Amino acid sequence: MKTKLMSLFLLSAGLFPAGYAQQSGISFPQTQAEKKVEAYIKAFNAGEAEIREFFGAHTAKDALQKIPLETRLARYRQMHERLGFLEIRKVVETRNDYASIVARGSNGPIVQMEFDFEPAEPFGLIGIRVMDAGEELPPANPKKDNIELIAAIKDYAQKISGTDEFSGVILVAQNGKSLFAEAYGYADREKKIPNRVDTKFNIGSINKSFTSLAIRQLIEQKKIALSDPIKKYLPDYPNSDAAAKVTVRHLLEMTSGIGDFFGNRYESTPKEKIRSLADYLPLFADKQLEFEPGTKNQYSNGGYIVLGLIIEKASGEDYYAYVRKHIYKPAGMLDSDWYDKDSNVPNRALGYTRDGSTLKSNYPSLPGRGSSAGGGYSTAGDLLKYTIALNEGKFGGTSEDMRGGFGIAGGAPGINAALDWDQKSACAIVVLSNFDPPSAARVARQIHSWLPR
Repeated sequence: MKTKLMSLFLLSAGLFPAGYAQQSGISFPQTQAEKKVEAYIKAFNAGEAEIREFFGAHTAKDALQKIPLETRLARYRQMHERLGFLEIRKVVETRNDYASIVARGSNGPIVQMEFDFEPAEPFGLIGIRVMDAGEELPPANPKKDNIELIAAIKDYAQKISGTDEFSGVILVAQNGKSLFAEAYGYADREKKIPNRVDTKFNIGSINKSFTSLAIRQLIEQKKIALSDPIKKYLPDYPNSDAAAKVTVRHLLEMTSGIGDFFGNRYESTPKEKIRSLADYLPLFADKQLEFEPGTKNQYSNGGYIVLGLIIEKASGEDYYAYVRKHIYKPAGMLDSDWYDKDSNVPNRALGYTRDGSTLKSNYPSLPGRGSSAGGGYSTAGDLLKYTIALNEGKFGGTSEDMRGGFGIAGGAPGINAALDWDQKSACAIVVLSNFDPPSAARVARQIHSWLPR
């Protein structure tokens, strides 16, 4: 259930010396935004002192009040940890108040970065979005207003659903109010039950956002510290080396060296027996670390299983109950939960994966129940409520990191979900699909490219 759109500011050591700022011969035409982007890339590669100076000198005052300097520096550390040093590969679009570039990190990832600035002097930085550019991104084509935007979405959705490229729900809202919400395709193809706007979809790794938020809540309550090793909470963890070396920070930032639970063991295990977080441990926890913690970034579903178990120990609550009580309830998310795969859940979409030119059920690949790494269910409306709750700070200081905007997604066979919050336009995009990736993520990216600016 690997994330396809990176969290807006998911944030080390790279392969090039301090101050590295290679740009592959890219020449900017030097609008106000481009000058600041060049300065940002140089500061990003030079180190924390330089990026601190950049944020202090070039961030809009209002934006700095909403998201303070220390929060921006924390985001920078996460980005640098994951990406390494940045090399600009392409300039997508530029104006005085906006710039979009494609950059390659020295650690390997290719990302699209969008910079929003104030529309007038001094053109202060408002925010930065970072999105995975593993698949070719649609060209920016902002619509003149919401009427034109909605018309474009309708035409596009009818086309891709008509050719069986998409089945699911598309919701676009501005300032928390829906602009567009439509359902396409079938929740159950055999019974010809159509998807509805309030249908429950498997959201894959979007659940990791809830796990991360729960950890940060417990840190704020001083029940967990980022420097705590696994063994503090799980003294019987099967790998004593990992238990001693891997910290909560490593798990959150996916620099732990703990691998995935998907693989041969998962394939050979009767999926119906995987019903609790503890049931996932035998699939990965006794394996050797794949690298020394903190030296590399690698996607890890296993690490987020461990985080879920740490939440249980630190809070004294079952993981699923904790998220319901402390995240879903405050946000008003009444239609979100982890359901047993064999339970009868009204209005739940079944997943369909492609086998050549045909679609078949993804049921055999699903665990008995989802986890802190993914596999829970939600609706488009509930994910909009989550976005609103984050933006309004309903989770306290723990939600501050995501108030400037974000893009997150999850996917697996027969599962794809994307949630996008654009600060400048105050637009939220929720796309849920019961088809394979990138059925939802591609739609979200296309809609984002059309947002009026």
